[in-house]
Amino acid sequence: MVKKNQLYEGKAKKIYATDDSDVYWVEYKDDATAFNGQKRGSIIGKGEVNNQLSALLFEYLENNNIPTHFLELVNEREMLVKSVKIIPIEVVVRNIVAGGMASRLGLEEGTVLKTPVIEYYYKSDEFGDPMINDDHIRELNLATPEQLQEIKNLALKIDQLLQKIFDEKGFILVDFKLEFGVHKGQVILADEISPDTARIWDKQSKEKMDKDRFRQDLGGVEAAYQEVLRRFKGGRAVS
Repeated sequence: MVKKNQLYEGKAKKIYATDDSDVYWVEYKDDATAFNGQKRGSIIGKGEVNNQLSALLFEYLENNNIPTHFLELVNEREMLVKSVKIIPIEVVVRNIVAGGMASRLGLEEGTVLKTPVIEYYYKSDEFGDPMINDDHIRELNLATPEQLQEIKNLALKIDQLLQKIFDEKGFILVDFKLEFGVHKGQVILADEISPDTARIWDKQSKEKMDKDRFRQDLGGVEAAYQEVLRRFKGGRAVS
């Protein structure tokens, strides 16, 4: 596989074409942003953690009948994925109140939700990724009703699977963001699953092990990211 011209650069990744039109080459960056890009910095080794953890979780989901864009790791920082047309909707699945949900609704952080809550956001830097609903999605032609139903079904299945494996590694999966794309007519999971895109708390100490450490200036950001990857690569299970 040959890495060719850069197609796109986002906040966390660079996407390249390859000599196969069905395959993209993804390079994960150490750049870190928060609050819609208002806060910027760098987390040393973040790209390697997010690349490798995403690969492990994509493989786990694929083994449990969730279609993803992942093909294979190239190295610690890069992977090959299926070429997809991204559906411009960020899907947030919440199991526990935190972040924006707490501030918007006046709920206490850490409150366990009766059932998972799914939120949709319009993937648009220009408009600050606003929250949207099914009617907005229809009016903006972001996805067909059939695609949106498939996204919701997949998101709930992914939540069940991820909660299980994070629990086995000694973590609480508070919430997480997903993105989906279309590959050869099929809706599949794309983007990444990492401490950048999920709130992850240690099951025993409730310590935050994700990008909230960067957002909230808690320190120990690199150590938290590395610990998440270490537990997954080490196969550590905590009862």
